Amino acid sequence: MEEIQPGIFSQNDNLYTKNQVPGEKVYGESLQEIDGVEYRAWHANRSKVAAAVKNGIDLDLSQSDDVLYLGAASGTTVSHFSDILEEGFVFAVEYSETVGRDLVKVADSRENIAPIIADARKPEDYEDLVPEVDVVFQDISQRDQPEIFNKNAEKFLKENGVGLIAIKAQSISSSRDPEEVFEEAREKLKESFDVLDEVRLEPYEKDHLFLKMRKK
Repeated sequence: MEEIQPGIFSQNDNLYTKNQVPGEKVYGESLQEIDGVEYRAWHANRSKVAAAVKNGIDLDLSQSDDVLYLGAASGTTVSHFSDILEEGFVFAVEYSETVGRDLVKVADSRENIAPIIADARKPEDYEDLVPEVDVVFQDISQRDQPEIFNKNAEKFLKENGVGLIAIKAQSISSSRDPEEVFEEAREKLKESFDVLDEVRLEPYEKDHLFLKMRKK
């Protein structure tokens, strides 16, 4: 098992994270024990962050980072952030109360996840729950993805902090060329960020762009 980024491992072209709750699966992923350490498979077709790592993005995560995760859904990728951030914390925001119930279950067995059921368009609703963070990640399939990201980063992200976003072209416009959509999103994000790296997420996700940025 080779550590390719802090807390992220690779073996036979598959990604893994160290399981912080040994013996427990979150979404049916396989578990593998090597030298007394249990690893969880991190599937690129189930996680846009894993897809970005597979396609060459260095997340720039420190294992002591605090992360604001927007669009946490049922907690699949959040659980892998929890594994990676052994000394850090994940503030996981999800709008849907129905999906959020699964997120809460994931958080129940992990001490470094705070599930927050709220609308990411209204960061003022959870500003008392979230401190200044090192990283903001967003995976929200809405037309105003860049605006939501900028609003949260302005309120919570440290100066020179890292921004990570998975942009879904179809959610912004189903009729326009994806490259045109991506360029427009880039320009909106460049108001607050310098773009450090980017990758498309094929073959794992269609018409998705993943950006790594630094707050100005």
